Amino acid sequence: MKTKPTLELSDIKRIAAAAEAEALQNNWVVTIAVVDDGGHLLWLQRLDGAAALSAHIAPAKAHTAALGRRETKNYEDMIDGGRHSFLSVPTIGGMLEGGVPIMKDGVCLGAVGVSGVKSTEDAQIARAGIAAL
Repeated sequence: MKTKPTLELSDIKRIAAAAEAEALQNNWVVTIAVVDDGGHLLWLQRLDGAAALSAHIAPAKAHTAALGRRETKNYEDMIDGGRHSFLSVPTIGGMLEGGVPIMKDGVCLGAVGVSGVKSTEDAQIARAGIAAL
């Protein structure tokens, strides 16, 4: 039987704290979501002043990044490139930049999704959180 690493609460708190620090350092008001490898929500943090909608978008981005094991920007680029039929994929949303998988030794442990500022900035915050591991 194979074994694989998993995220622990201490890891999730470290990711969230680093993502929050990146957002605050840049005066960005966002929502940060962390999910496990199945896309299940483990952490949701909506900074003061973040739009209510961002609390729906951030987990969707994280969910998509975890299940696809790739950054959500890939899906956004695919759709922008003309593959509009990809929008019909069932139960997948959040196909906007800002969802980043958490990878270790080729295994997806989960993902971070951020929403609230420009998509490139959302992704920057997510990557900063993951870098804390």
